[in-house]
Amino acid sequence: MDEPKNILIIGGTGFIGSRLALRCAADGHAVRVFAMANTKAENYNKELLEKARIEVVLGSVTEADRVRAAVRDMAIVFHLAAAQHEMNVPDQRYWDVNVAGTEVMLGACIEAGVRRLIYGSTIGVYGSPNGQLDERSPVRPDNLYGETKLAAENLVRAAKDRLHVVIIRISETYGPGDQRLLKLFTTIKSGVFFVIGTGENLHHMIFIDDLVNGLLLAASAEVESGEEFVLAGKEVASTDQIVAAIAAEVGTEPRRWHAPMGLFMPLAVLLEKVLKPLGIQPPLHRRRMDFFRKDFTFSSQKAAATLGFQPAVGLEEGVKRTADWYRQTSQL
Repeated sequence: MDEPKNILIIGGTGFIGSRLALRCAADGHAVRVFAMANTKAENYNKELLEKARIEVVLGSVTEADRVRAAVRDMAIVFHLAAAQHEMNVPDQRYWDVNVAGTEVMLGACIEAGVRRLIYGSTIGVYGSPNGQLDERSPVRPDNLYGETKLAAENLVRAAKDRLHVVIIRISETYGPGDQRLLKLFTTIKSGVFFVIGTGENLHHMIFIDDLVNGLLLAASAEVESGEEFVLAGKEVASTDQIVAAIAAEVGTEPRRWHAPMGLFMPLAVLLEKVLKPLGIQPPLHRRRMDFFRKDFTFSSQKAAATLGFQPAVGLEEGVKRTADWYRQTSQL
């Protein structure tokens, strides 16, 4: 985007949204964030954004009046808000936020005359895939998060004649600012971490800076309304390779012993069934087990050819930069 624009980032107190907001502000755009501040991480990011003189408006995508007010006068909208990691809430919350909230947001964008909406979806819409994937691969979500994100994708795509929309399926994202993988780094450093399963399942992770670059390209490239793109990183790595890279960075030896998947998956199911109705976040659940059992590899041909997307940060560099941030913030 060559000229400064009014940009709204919905879900901008999250990991991805806050880093996107900081980058847009640094590039000279007028940035507004519409988001929640219900967790320690969200409050930390809110303060970070406000220190950068970015406007932060608190609200939920389920609140139509607040969404309409936030969208007013915006040229570009990034929709990154989602119910994602909460395992201690009713299923309806996922439908309310991810689907009904997206419908509210679309209506507000159309009414306000927004030029382009970039919708942040997930590789979770593919379910449990086999082989290399691309934008034409079948979508078969196998959990509530993936189901609701796919339903929201369909709403976004249905609006393509009234609003210029681009759908981005985001791969596993990590880097400075990420709190989701912090526990992986700290437990590996402590020496108590062990891999569940074979450790051979593949990840196509993307470093946060590469993802932000891809999102900005999606906001400016000449693409047809309704197009979708997968954004994944520079390298494919197995779980064992990721653990080894982190262990090398934090100065420990990864455990060679691997726990049997057949023992921990039933435990994850049991904990979900017992704790979720009580409103307690299970320490182990099926979506957390996905890290140890699902394979994801992607072709970046479409994103490269159409958006000019070229991820630059490999695993070793990305792990180092992430660990450095954890150290700087006294978390590692």
